[in-house]
Amino acid sequence: MLFEDTYLTIEKPSEGIFRDRGSKFIACCYPIATEQEIKTIISNLKKEHPKANHHCWAIRWGTDRSVFRINDDGEPSGTAGRPILNTLLSHNLTNIAVVVVRYFGGTLLGVPGLINAYRSATELALNEANVVEKTINDVYTIEFNYLQMNEVMRIIKEDNLTTLEQQFNNNCTVKISIRKMQVNIILSKLHKLPAVQIKYNYSI
Repeated sequence: MLFEDTYLTIEKPSEGIFRDRGSKFIACCYPIATEQEIKTIISNLKKEHPKANHHCWAIRWGTDRSVFRINDDGEPSGTAGRPILNTLLSHNLTNIAVVVVRYFGGTLLGVPGLINAYRSATELALNEANVVEKTINDVYTIEFNYLQMNEVMRIIKEDNLTTLEQQFNNNCTVKISIRKMQVNIILSKLHKLPAVQIKYNYSI
């Protein structure tokens, strides 16, 4: 196989708490489907922890693991967002956001102390998470004549494809999700049916 068609993420939110010299670091991990979700997550955590000094975070997004963003939220540059991200990289996780909420305990931890605290809090939260492997799928819309329904549906059933939407009138449309490594095989079967239109939508 020339490319991977799976990725690792977490099943549901998890939390871990790390303490050092009076400071408390609460790491909150969330599975995400879009990078925009971080805004809502931060907003909710600020309401939940209004007296916290910092809300530092990192996200990694995209099935090719290419998109990431970090924010030190007032901590010295490179001491918060980067260690959180590095922990995600070492676990090879994507489509995930981690926010570490810090309550300052009165003692400065210094750069090495901060890096260790943000990394350790993230590790503790990830240890509580259930890591799941997901397949990278391409979504296609198939348009066909009502008379061809049996043929189209047989392919969908035989290859165990997931149907996301369907509409059956004189002209029918079905939106299906195909695992990346199956795409060429499925499309060649569908292309053999006369007058069937196939349109690529997006990857998930």
